[in-house]
Amino acid sequence: MKDSQTPESSEPKPPESRAHGGLKAWRDRLLLQEDLNFLLTNRVPRILLTRLMGRVSKVRSRPFARAAIGVWRLFTDLDLSEAREQRFDSLHDCFVRELRPGARPVAADPDLMTSPCDGIVGAMGEARGTEVFQAKGFPYSIEDLMGDAATAAPFRDGTYLTLRLTSSMYHRFHAPDDGVVEGVTYLSGDTWNVNPIALSRVERLFCRNERVLIRMRLHDGQPAALVAVAAILVASVRLHFLDVLLHLRWRGPNVIPCHHPVRRGEELGWFEHGSTIVLFVPRGFKPCPGIEPGARVRMGQALWRRSA
Repeated sequence: MKDSQTPESSEPKPPESRAHGGLKAWRDRLLLQEDLNFLLTNRVPRILLTRLMGRVSKVRSRPFARAAIGVWRLFTDLDLSEAREQRFDSLHDCFVRELRPGARPVAADPDLMTSPCDGIVGAMGEARGTEVFQAKGFPYSIEDLMGDAATAAPFRDGTYLTLRLTSSMYHRFHAPDDGVVEGVTYLSGDTWNVNPIALSRVERLFCRNERVLIRMRLHDGQPAALVAVAAILVASVRLHFLDVLLHLRWRGPNVIPCHHPVRRGEELGWFEHGSTIVLFVPRGFKPCPGIEPGARVRMGQALWRRSA
């Protein structure tokens, strides 16, 4: 029985609220149909749709952008209240929107490592050698993900954590700690959806998709790696410290050396839609309270603490 004192029972909702609620309920019921969800987001010409999305998103027209954002809201919980700008000349501008200053405080304790992005925590834990998981029962190897054994070696028996960015989330990603970016590796690939339904059906999905590996040396000398995994409708990955746009038509070089000092919370780049970041560190990092599969985190929030 509902509490008679709750606001829900006090006044009827206006017609527009009921209509929006009805659309949201319809959307949620549709997306919860696993077979249909998988069919609509994977059994389609993924790469062609991804390239098309890249072109359409850059059409510069405020009326078109406003209409496209309206359609987008029907299928996601898009919240622009924290955005620096409230009007967008293109859908792309909305995808890669900046936030108002101070919207994402960054944990300052030097013993912490922070989240590089807003996201939902997925598979996490300690690697078994170089084997980790994308979902229960679906292992993959760090070597396959990173492209070679030498790059993966520092993370043998280490710690990893997966962060999934939904399409409605803030799409920029940041340095998780003070350090130096020592190199970038681009690996071309497919554009499978990276939602939980696909992760539980497609083996080694992260190793199949287009991805960008960012290798770091942290302020305490330890290595770390961020693997930005693209997905369907993700047209490109932009890194501020490289004067290139990494996307499906990129033909090299595959390995890009660099030496770029960064501060914790400094913006590294962005996805042009939702996607996934997998973080790797050596042994000696423990998850902070509340960091567990299914938890929603924000950029700058503490993820791991260095062990004493």
